[in-house]
Amino acid sequence: MFKALVVEKNDEGKTSAAVQDMSLDQLPAGEVTVAVHYSTVNYKDGLCVGPGGGLVRNYPHIPGIDFAGTVEASDDDRYKAGDKVVLTGWRVGEAYWGGYSQKARVKADWLVPLPAGIDTRQAMAVGTAGFTAMLAVMALEDHGLTPGNGPVLVTGAAGGVGSVATAILANLGYEVAAVTGRPETAEYLTSLGATQIVAREEINETVKRPLEPETWAGCIDAVGGDMLARVLGQMKYGASVSAVGLAGGMTLPATVIPFLLRGVNLLGIDSVMQPYANRVRAWDRIASDLPMDKLEAMVHSATLNDLPQLGRDILKGQVKGRVVVDVNA
Repeated sequence: MFKALVVEKNDEGKTSAAVQDMSLDQLPAGEVTVAVHYSTVNYKDGLCVGPGGGLVRNYPHIPGIDFAGTVEASDDDRYKAGDKVVLTGWRVGEAYWGGYSQKARVKADWLVPLPAGIDTRQAMAVGTAGFTAMLAVMALEDHGLTPGNGPVLVTGAAGGVGSVATAILANLGYEVAAVTGRPETAEYLTSLGATQIVAREEINETVKRPLEPETWAGCIDAVGGDMLARVLGQMKYGASVSAVGLAGGMTLPATVIPFLLRGVNLLGIDSVMQPYANRVRAWDRIASDLPMDKLEAMVHSATLNDLPQLGRDILKGQVKGRVVVDVNA
């Protein structure tokens, strides 16, 4: 027997989440069974712990889109008992049972070997948010960004993706301008390496002109909407924006002028269906380029019993940094 956070839906369509005892024969089919050590909390997790947000297919359901742990049993030659592994994406925790559980059974293709230098707790301090941040940094570098190009803007900087992106960029020698709507997070962002704090109201408005002075050498944008539209008109010639989120809305009230006259690139970053080779590349880069002391400064600890409240909090934008869930505590 093991414990898991189980979300159920009643006949009236109302969901509820509680820690329950489970047995191995209740786990879904899959080639690899993992003893989960840690998980984390993402916006999608908040939806799945709560009303579902259209992400959950069937109930009862175990959320948790990330987990890290040790292989207990494997029918796939790529993994053996004792291997440390990490999982992010593939709609685990949404369409499939996820990591808010002491045991998980998944497809071997969904796993990545944990790189040397990172333990399972650190992997979940990184989680989907940090993995996405590294994918965004890699995309900017693949399109020519170097530390000498000028300041890099990070929007939604106090959130999970933004926090890790700020720390990675600063560690790589970039000048980081961090956008936040919470003045009280300025000291936190500076501690991660931000050299400039940009108030959200300075940049979060509909585009007035298609082009503004060339300011940013790159951008990792977690907001979208009006802010992204505004930022596109402020990018330097040939610069790129990695789009990773839509906290400010799905629409983009922009013009094509920045693309046509400045050669700006808008790069979409997907972490869910990312190919295996790029996943390994990103995790190797995380092991080498993310300062673990900065990562630790972002971490808040939690247990399975804390998850219903944390799910509500993250949907309200009340979670700062990274939450590491010890599923065995």
